[in-house]
Amino acid sequence: MTKTGFVIANLFRKKTRTVLTLLSVVMAFVLFGLLQSLNMVFSAGADFVGATRLVTQSRVSFTQSLPMRMVPEMDATPGVQHVMYQQWFGAVFRDDPQIFAFAVDPQRLHAVYPEWVMPEENWKAFTDTRTGMIAGRELSKKYGWKVGDKIPMQSNIFPQKNGSKDWTFDLVGIYDGKDEEWQRNTAGGMYINHAYFSEASLFGGGLGGIFVLKLDKPELAQSVATAVDKRYENSADETKTQTEKDFQVGFVKQLGDIGLIVRWILFAVFFTLLLVVGNTMAQSVRERIPELAVLKTLGFSDGSVLGFVLAETFALCAIGGLVGLAIATALGALVQKFAGAMLPLAIDWRVWMAGLVAIVLLSLAVGLLPALRARRLKIVDALAGR
Repeated sequence: MTKTGFVIANLFRKKTRTVLTLLSVVMAFVLFGLLQSLNMVFSAGADFVGATRLVTQSRVSFTQSLPMRMVPEMDATPGVQHVMYQQWFGAVFRDDPQIFAFAVDPQRLHAVYPEWVMPEENWKAFTDTRTGMIAGRELSKKYGWKVGDKIPMQSNIFPQKNGSKDWTFDLVGIYDGKDEEWQRNTAGGMYINHAYFSEASLFGGGLGGIFVLKLDKPELAQSVATAVDKRYENSADETKTQTEKDFQVGFVKQLGDIGLIVRWILFAVFFTLLLVVGNTMAQSVRERIPELAVLKTLGFSDGSVLGFVLAETFALCAIGGLVGLAIATALGALVQKFAGAMLPLAIDWRVWMAGLVAIVLLSLAVGLLPALRARRLKIVDALAGR
C-alpha cells in the first residue's frame, strides 16, 4: 500500500463520521465562497474601467436630491453624451412598496437607457401625455396592467398640492429589456413624467434627484467623474460621481455595514467548523494509538507519524473545501444571472486563493495538536494502554 492509499484508508475507516464531517466542511466553504465574494463587492473601491454610464448623487447621501439647475451644466461637461435626471417617487401600489418608481424626462430616459425597448409611438405618448407612465413588462404582467389603464398609486414621500398622497397615472407604454438580463430587471420598475410630478407635487418640483450621465467613450469615465465632482466642490451641492455598479452597491449598503456582518458570520462558521473537524481528528487519533505505536515499532519515525496525521487532516479539509468552493462558484454564477447588476456576485480567482489559504490554515489548526500527540507517543505506553 502506498502512503497516499494509507492516508485515504485511515481517513475513511469510520465512513459515517467522515462523510458527516466532510459535509460540514463542504457547507462551510460554500458559505465562505459566497460570503467572501459578497464581502469583496462591498469592500471594493471605485472601478471606472469599461463604464458607459455614471451616476451623480449628493455627496451627503443619495436621499438628498440635487437641484435641476445642474442639468445644463452637466450637459456641457466634455465627454458627456446625454444626461438624465430621475427623482425617487416612493410608489406604493395596493400594499406593495417594492416598486422602483422614478420621475424622469421621457426623452432623456430614452437616450440614456437604450436598453429599455418599446415602440416609438409609446415613447412619444410618454413624452406628450402629462399624466403618462410606463411600466416594465414583468411588473405589468404581475398586476395585469395594459396600455390605456389608469393606475392609482400612492407616494410615501411626495403629496400633491392638495395634500393628498394619492396619484393617478395613465399607462401609455410597457417597456421590455434588450436581452435576458435586462428583461429580468423589468420586474419592479416604472417611470412617470417628471413634468407632471414637478407641477403637481407639493414640494420637490425643482429637484432632479440623481443624475445619470451617458458617456461618449468608456475610457473617459474617470476624468468625467473627477471633472463633475470638482465643479461642485466646496459648494452647497457637493456631488459624488460613480459607476452604476458602485451606486447600486452603495444603495444596498444603506441597510448597514454589510462587510462587518459578513465577517462575523464567517468567523462563526469557521469557529464551529474548527470544533467539529478538530474533534473528529482528535477522536481518530485516540482510537488508533495502538496502531500508531505499531507503525513506530516497524521503523516509522516520529516525523513520519506526524506527517500521516497532518496529511489525513489536510485531505479531509481539501476535499471538503474544494467541493464547497466549486458549489459556491456555481451558485454565485446562478445568483448573478438572475440578480444582474443589482448583486454582482462572482466567485473569481481572489475568492479561490482566499479559500485555498483557509484550507491550509484550517488543516493546521485542527490537525497540529493530534499530530503532535501522535509524534510524542511512546511505544511501550501505547501498547500497554497507558
